Amino acid sequence: MPDPAQQARLRSIKLTALVRDHGIDISRAAPGEYAGGAAMLVDGVAWVLAEDQPERALGAAVAWGARRHARAVELLVGDEAGLVARRAAAFSVPVQVWVVDERRLVAAEPEPLPPPAALPEHHLELRPLIVEAGAEPNVEHGVLTGEVEGLEVCRVVDDPDTGTTRLEVGVGAHDRELFQLVHGDRPTVDALADVVSAVAEHRRANGGLRHPLNGLAPERAMRAALVRDPSPLGATWLRAVPPPVPRRSLKDTAPCVAIAGIDGVEHTVVVSHGVDLDVVPFAIDARVATGVGPTVVAARRCDLLPVQELLAAAVREPLRMVALD
Repeated sequence: MPDPAQQARLRSIKLTALVRDHGIDISRAAPGEYAGGAAMLVDGVAWVLAEDQPERALGAAVAWGARRHARAVELLVGDEAGLVARRAAAFSVPVQVWVVDERRLVAAEPEPLPPPAALPEHHLELRPLIVEAGAEPNVEHGVLTGEVEGLEVCRVVDDPDTGTTRLEVGVGAHDRELFQLVHGDRPTVDALADVVSAVAEHRRANGGLRHPLNGLAPERAMRAALVRDPSPLGATWLRAVPPPVPRRSLKDTAPCVAIAGIDGVEHTVVVSHGVDLDVVPFAIDARVATGVGPTVVAARRCDLLPVQELLAAAVREPLRMVALD
């Protein structure tokens, strides 16, 4: 494992070389710390190199520049440049996204949101089974799943070898594969009902009891609670909708999305768990995907920082942060 201090120095050297080779006079550059990359302020412009999770670097980069009163942000990434450039266009502060191509910087072109994937018609035939077992059907990006308090416990899949469609039971791909090996001969509704009961017991446990099942998709558990009682948002109703881009993994904590009625107006609601500087850029995509505004970001009070309010204020369209107690 590389030494963090040495890695930070190497990234700082890399950023310095890239900015200098781009024709920028760095004689008055003021370097600074930036987690997962490097950053410097040059004549009032923030130059940020994001190497770790570049798709989630925009919020932190804009925040880094805002804290130093930068008049513009130049963000250097390797991957997901089109996604970052799309979200960057929504900020009032100028943000230019660059693709690092060896020693060159190439301006990134914003990519449109991917069109919604259609759910195969025959997958809907298994929806009644999900309901019968006590799970909540959920469709995202062409995939039908069943959830318990926001946690996926089953998924409809097409077998690439046999061409058959089946409902796989389990929390995550590995769990579904293991469950299929052990319980493949059981009626799926019975197997799923057992899983639903076991998961619900832990997801709804009182007294703050810790369990691995409570640590997965905590933001979706928060959304499920708001569906039942949207009053903490001042809403009369709330329904879950797909995120603007698919989740990478069940284990990754990522904001989730809903639409709610607040004061008689439909709002896009983004629910976040944990301190997340990239929740505002995510909310930009969410509003485009739903086509509904204004937008509310809901998070626990302990997870909301002043810098997130700063980011929300830097977005052209109204975006409001709401603390959930």
